[in-house]
Amino acid sequence: MLLKIIHRELEARSLRRKMPDSMRIGSHTLKNRLVVAPMAGVTDRPFRQLCKKLGAGMAVSEMVTSNSLLYGSAKTQRRANHAGEVDPITVQIAGADPLMMAEAARYNVERGAQIIDINMGCPAKKICNVMAGSALLKDEPLVARILDAVVAGAGNVPVTLKIRTGWDKEHKNALTILKTAENAGIQALAIHGRTRACAYTGDAEYDTIKAVKAAARIPIIANGDITTPEKAKYVLDYTGADAVMIGRAAQGRPWIFREIAHYLQTGEHLPLPEVAEIHAVLLEHVHELYAFYGEVTGVRVARKHISWYTRGLVGASSFRAAMNLLATPEAQLHAVNAYFEQAARADRRLRYVDGDLELDQQEAALAPARLAA
Repeated sequence: MLLKIIHRELEARSLRRKMPDSMRIGSHTLKNRLVVAPMAGVTDRPFRQLCKKLGAGMAVSEMVTSNSLLYGSAKTQRRANHAGEVDPITVQIAGADPLMMAEAARYNVERGAQIIDINMGCPAKKICNVMAGSALLKDEPLVARILDAVVAGAGNVPVTLKIRTGWDKEHKNALTILKTAENAGIQALAIHGRTRACAYTGDAEYDTIKAVKAAARIPIIANGDITTPEKAKYVLDYTGADAVMIGRAAQGRPWIFREIAHYLQTGEHLPLPEVAEIHAVLLEHVHELYAFYGEVTGVRVARKHISWYTRGLVGASSFRAAMNLLATPEAQLHAVNAYFEQAARADRRLRYVDGDLELDQQEAALAPARLAA
């Protein structure tokens, strides 16, 4: 037993010595190496703020269209709303026309963006059908023109890029895109370990990310299937990446960032959160959603988050089913309070159905493709 304790302590000291605790993008030094992935319909301002509060070093917005005709829409206006958001404010833009993308960069910088991220990773058909997102990986000259235009349009604000490993397994061109990005002045590159053709099927692969990191002069952020502290450490160690980007595993579990940060620093797990804390976190989150979207839309958006928060928890199945029928903030809040008060009486900490925490993490990794960029 003593030898095991000594071994764990030596391992923890080794972790603290080997792993840098932050990374830089342009003039911005992140507090750690953990980034929230952009997810359509998820990474709105309330969710980004919450993830940063619970340990994320950076959070990327939902993608904002480069089509100036849509700048006045309620959806685009919300996505450009960064009031009170903790630095760095990172906005992802999407499109296929270099001039429009440059204008989108300028538009968002004028509205507070401190980092501009370019979406060349989204596999969704509605994005790829207009030759945006990961569809751009098929046209390397166009990629170069877009990157040059956006870097020029953003001025002194750093620009980052998110891609996949390639179009399909026979056409992986992440290394080529890396060199194009570096030549254009891109400040960091995030890579999802699947091709566009893979969408979200199968397992993410990290060999391509490892090869890109070995050749890179800019920071590399690894993304794909990172659902646990152990997996985050494995991906960082295996690829040598400067940071990891976490998306669907954070849905309903925004505290995953502090869990990973603690594990990377100590080699040990935090205990499961206390029911009272997560009750308070969820209440704060849904109130922010009501304020941000208004009551009608806020209730609809809150519904999915409440379901994610309680996924896999003991006694939550009937609660989640009933939540789908509730149409007002008052009804939602009453149900949330009743459920968590009952859970707190049963146990001080969250209790998952046996094995369901792991299953829920796998389920999150297989969520619909529209949720991630």
